[in-house]
Formats: sequence, structure tokens, C-alpha cells
Amino acid sequence: MNIPTVDLSDLSSDDPSRVERGAAAIREAFGVFGLAYVKNHGVDAAALERFYDAFGQFISWPTEAKKPYGRADLWYQRGWTPPNTEVAVAGNGQPDFKECYFAAPYPPDESSALEFPKLYPENLWPPDAPPYFQDGLMALGRSLHEAGLALLRGAAMALGLPGPALTGFCERGPHVTRALQYLPLKPSQVNTGILWGEEHTDFNLLTLLPGGRFLDPDARPAPKPDERSGLYLRTRATPEEPKGRMVRGTAPAGCIVAQVGQQLEILTGGTFLATPHVITAPGVPGWQRQSAAHFMHVHTSTVLFPLTKFRTPEAIQNYAPPVLAGTYDIKTLVDIGLAPSSALDQLGYRHYDRLNRMRTDGTGT
Repeated sequence: MNIPTVDLSDLSSDDPSRVERGAAAIREAFGVFGLAYVKNHGVDAAALERFYDAFGQFISWPTEAKKPYGRADLWYQRGWTPPNTEVAVAGNGQPDFKECYFAAPYPPDESSALEFPKLYPENLWPPDAPPYFQDGLMALGRSLHEAGLALLRGAAMALGLPGPALTGFCERGPHVTRALQYLPLKPSQVNTGILWGEEHTDFNLLTLLPGGRFLDPDARPAPKPDERSGLYLRTRATPEEPKGRMVRGTAPAGCIVAQVGQQLEILTGGTFLATPHVITAPGVPGWQRQSAAHFMHVHTSTVLFPLTKFRTPEAIQNYAPPVLAGTYDIKTLVDIGLAPSSALDQLGYRHYDRLNRMRTDGTGT
């Protein structure tokens, strides 16, 4: 099955036929696969390699040196995520075999940070970080975000919506860029069912992936060690294939990958599909993989529910009740193990004890 490639220069063209060509590619890519390949995206390939070199230097630090930047109190939304921390909702309890680093490419919105402080914290950087670690991650996140905005404008056109209909949802959102290092398997772990990343769907609006690279057992960039390792996605279920079909997600040279998140699926009433995807580990020991992802989010004060155009009885049944995006984010971070279950206590009314204090000692002010 051929995953469509979207040319961003088509979407910005003055030629209506080119614009429609780009829109048609988005409709098929996001409607069938939940994923598109994107070219003319503006991401600097040389800068990406330079950043991966710097990120690899940070990952090579001893655990004790990285530990101060693993902030559970921030729900790991900034800084280092240690191995065996994040668990996919459908992962049967197996933590993803990776470690990561989170940063926001744009300053946090001040008013939103007051309402959702754990979703809008300040960035966290080691003072002795490798050269280009901070600048590289920030530049990568911004270039991916700009590509994502262009793609969302095209997606709106593809759906017959006004151009800013989707980009408006992510203004002042808690967008975050993540560098990932998938860990080497020991000989005893190979072919035992360990996955680099369990099958899951992203909970945000749109995910942009700039492409990664494999590292051989000597930690040197190298071609993939076998044909089994890497990104696979599950297509939409059909009567003929009720489980969908697993498709290799290998982008053509020079392209990045864009994946539909759950928030975009909800807003479109299921017209666009959140991409179930899995990162498989190689069948040989000692190999690692570096990659990155930029997660575009709906603003936390947005109500997530199908847009009026897509609010069919079936869509209402599938996506009701409406939920605040920030609440949705918190619940999902608890589900995947990044936020503690006590974070759910922040949802709803939190002052039930005030009446008792007033009745007993008059301290209920």
C-alpha cells in the first residue's frame, strides 16, 4: 500500500490544480493511514545530524549525571525521561525501551501556565550540555512546527474548512519537541518480544517526525541492521481487513513524516484517523536508534468534540462527552505513566473539605 506524499509547495501554490493535488493527498493519507510523507518541509538535514551527535553525547553521560534532569515533578514534560518510565496504554505493562529529552520550542503562554503549570513549564537544560544540544533541539522543533502549520492549513482545505480552522486550535498550545534514543538489546533480549515502542496512538493534534538514524554496536551511524526494525503503522479497519493492515512507515528520501493524533481524530469526527504505530527492535543485539518528534497540541482551554461539520450521530456517540483539552492531556499522561495518579485529583472541585472546616473551627475562608 502506497502512503501518499504531500508536497507543501503544492499547498502554497497559486495554481488551483496543485493545491487540490496536495489536498487530495492529505485526504487519502490522513483518512486511510493516519500518516503522510511530507516534502519541501524546510527541516535542515545537516542540522538534524549535528543535533543527533550532540544528543548522543548527552545520552552517554552516566545515569547519575542525567538524573537531575529527570523531573517526575514536572511529569517528565521537560528534561530527561529515564528508561522504563513510559508505558503505552495498550502495551500490557511493558515500558518502552527508550530514553528521551523534552523541550518546548516556544516560550510557554503565561496565562495557560497558571491554569496548567505541569503542561507549560519552563525548559530545563544542563549547564554543561554538549554543544548544539539546546540550540539544535529548539531549531528542530520550530522548523517542524512551521511544517505542521502548513500541513494543518492544507488539511483544513482538504476537509472544506476555512484555512485557519485547524491552526487556530493550536495557538498557545503546549507544544513539545522530543529527542528519543531507543536502547540496544542484549543477546539474551533479542527476539523475546521486546519492542522499542509499543503500539499506540499519539494523544495530541499532529506529530511531525524528521527521520532518525541507527547506531551500530560501536555507537556509529550506520544503515539499518535488518528489515524488521523501525516504524510500522496499522491502517484503518475495513470489512475485508477488520484488524487493519500493518504497513512499513519508511519515508522517501528527503521527506519527513506527519501523523494524526487523537485530538485531530476527535475534531474531525473520525474522518482523519489517529495512527496506531509501533517501533520494532532489530533482531540483532547492540544496535540503537536515534529519532525525534514534535507534538502539536490543541490549546488546553479548547473543548475537544467533533466540529459541527462532522457532528453526525455516529461521531457524537463515538466521541462524547466533550472534554477540555488540558483535562484530556492530564488523563493521558497518567495513563502512560508520566504523571502520577494523584494528578487526577486536580480535576473537578477540590474544596469539599471547606464546609467541614467552617463547621468545626471556622477556618473555611
